[in-house]
Amino acid sequence: MIKVFGHKSPDTDATCSAIIWAWYLSEVKGTPATPALLGEPNTEAAFVLSRAGVDKPQIIADVAEGEDCVVVDTNNPAELPASINGANLLQVIDHHLLAGGLKTRAPIEITIRPLACTATVMHDLMGADAAKMPASIKTLALSCILSDTLAFRSPTTTAHDRALAEALAQDLGVSIPDYAAEMFAAKSDVSAFSDAELLRMDSKEYEVGGKQLRVSVLETTAPEVVLARKDALMAAMPGVAQADGADQVLLFVVDILREEATLLVPNDLVKTIAEKSFGASVTGDTVVLPGIMSRKKQIIPALAV
Repeated sequence: MIKVFGHKSPDTDATCSAIIWAWYLSEVKGTPATPALLGEPNTEAAFVLSRAGVDKPQIIADVAEGEDCVVVDTNNPAELPASINGANLLQVIDHHLLAGGLKTRAPIEITIRPLACTATVMHDLMGADAAKMPASIKTLALSCILSDTLAFRSPTTTAHDRALAEALAQDLGVSIPDYAAEMFAAKSDVSAFSDAELLRMDSKEYEVGGKQLRVSVLETTAPEVVLARKDALMAAMPGVAQADGADQVLLFVVDILREEATLLVPNDLVKTIAEKSFGASVTGDTVVLPGIMSRKKQIIPALAV
């Protein structure tokens, strides 16, 4: 049985793409596969699973020696199980920059394309077989695209992503604006999460200028709810950083509707990062970054310390 999973802190694309590809391998290719998660899905992903009528995949802590695996929505070992290089990795399907560090037992299929989300890449790989997707799988694919493009607001959006989303929505009889609003409302409901959980909810680990950074993003239609907790969030950052082996946690609160990000600035290191990376002038404990929506395209490539 092939295990299909995405990155830690699973968002909608990591959660749903694992299910989509496991469906394709099992139902179309006749190769038994099962989806898995490397943690609890975020609130938006949980909403999508419920809407699609799909069960939450099993949550795993690691993979076994020699276990057959497919990795989706990442290729970064820091975001994968500790024993990933001991597993039998068969395939990588992704849309992020090539991180390096994965080791395989034999040549494998690697597909990394400059598209907005992994589900779009998978749809292309399926070719004519994509027509066999049931409504539940189409719903997951549409949700991935709307999530990763922020309903086409993100600069990562391509014409191909948009055309596919519109075709899927038409097939499903779904209004994209209405459904996206429901998804983003679910994403914005963070009331049940602790400060540490919020800092890890949608985060990735990167090394920049010799500093280990946990780069966290909270995409929301209600940024004031998160920013009301900024003092507590900044107080929690050192503990999260220490526990995770990072030098600093960066938290970008992305306002989906205003199309801007607010970066919390708890210390001089983050002040320096904000000024060097984004040309910002920092005078307090937050700084607004107009037009910044995408960690993958706008934040990570710009980071400097």
